[in-house]
Amino acid sequence: MTTTIDLIDELTWRGLLYQCTDEAALRNHLSGGRRRVYAGFDPTADSLTIGNLVPIMLLKHVARAGHEPVVIMGGGTGLIGDPSGKSVERQLMTRETVDKNIAAQRPIFDAVLGEGVRVVNNADWLTRISFLDALRGIGKHFSINMMMQKDSVKSRLEDRDQGISYTEFSYMILQAFDFAFLHRAIGATSQCRGSEQFGNMVAGTDLVRRVKFREFVFSQGGGLFDPSALDKPMADDPEGATPAEKLAPQAFAFTSPLVSKADGGKFGKTESGAIWLTRERTSPYTYYQFWLNTADADVGRFLKTFTLLPRDEIERLEREVQDNPSKREAQRTLAREATSLLHGEDEAAQAESAGKALFSGDIRGLPAQLLDEVLGGAPATIASKDTLGPGLFVLNLLIETGLAKSKREAKQFLESGSVSVNGDEADPARAITANDLLHGKIVALRRGKKNWHVLRFE
Repeated sequence: MTTTIDLIDELTWRGLLYQCTDEAALRNHLSGGRRRVYAGFDPTADSLTIGNLVPIMLLKHVARAGHEPVVIMGGGTGLIGDPSGKSVERQLMTRETVDKNIAAQRPIFDAVLGEGVRVVNNADWLTRISFLDALRGIGKHFSINMMMQKDSVKSRLEDRDQGISYTEFSYMILQAFDFAFLHRAIGATSQCRGSEQFGNMVAGTDLVRRVKFREFVFSQGGGLFDPSALDKPMADDPEGATPAEKLAPQAFAFTSPLVSKADGGKFGKTESGAIWLTRERTSPYTYYQFWLNTADADVGRFLKTFTLLPRDEIERLEREVQDNPSKREAQRTLAREATSLLHGEDEAAQAESAGKALFSGDIRGLPAQLLDEVLGGAPATIASKDTLGPGLFVLNLLIETGLAKSKREAKQFLESGSVSVNGDEADPARAITANDLLHGKIVALRRGKKNWHVLRFE
């Protein structure tokens, strides 16, 4: 096996290794051959938020280290709901909604991990086991005393108004069973997630060690599961890692820390809402701008967490933040690299060009959709094209749009050259006509560098 990076060393340097069931044993295990490492994702929405990018990056580094990343979609557990981090019971989703969300999330993994990444759905095995078999084959290995001490359960039990249902209480068992199943079916020996999942992950490693594989419910004779139903089963995989029977009881779990901001604010939240990983929810331009606005105190950590840049380059950029903070080279690099990783180099380049166009005021060349995105945060006025008539004087428009407080002030702005129409400097006699409409509907007024107002004509 050709290894380009040492996984543990790389994650440690990047600040992505927080908890591990046995770091020394895991390091030794990873050095012994090509291993399968998985991370699970909940289909609670038709996209994932930027916080979910951290475990995806863990899988990306798994691949860089020469191992095989595996994505597990919670088609089964998503029907139950993970109580972790929730103070109230989740609203149960229908199977149709869960399946729709899984399909919508799939392009995220293809983009970051490559279209050949193995993606499995735990509905393929969880929906095939009966309640009695689950209690006998899985439940007997769990202590209620232990389960009640888990943070996700304990906090809800202490809340007399909310409590926790047996449904969500059982989530830990199902998540642990995923590990046992994947260990047996495809030889997955490690799982990685955020630190809030560590308790459930440890339960999975314990379950793997407790069961006797040849007597477990996976056997063909038991009639419950047929591992060949999974894509690329272990026995037929020409690149296969060591079969699970030979690896037992080796099972590991490691986590990444929760991402935080130096100022105490919540990561991934903006005034307009959460940052999502699909373009339907968050456009590449908005995604680029999110990273571009990273604070100096955070940009070094975010470069380590959300890009694949090598150590020497990141350390150089960190020095630039200290020596030349006004250049914001680190932020521009972070925005470009992070956007390229998710949306591709072309989209990143277009987002970067759009940002420069907004800064310079030269917006005429932007495509209609991108123009709408770039100007989306600016105040706007909607008017009829009929009002254009012989022309609308910019001097009057400055007052009507609030870019100037009086006619005298508006005239001063125009005479000083601080007013532009669609990026072109406007003089005091300038009037807007139908010929000024960008894409047949928009005129953008700017006063100074940052004060915009969009006129939309219908």
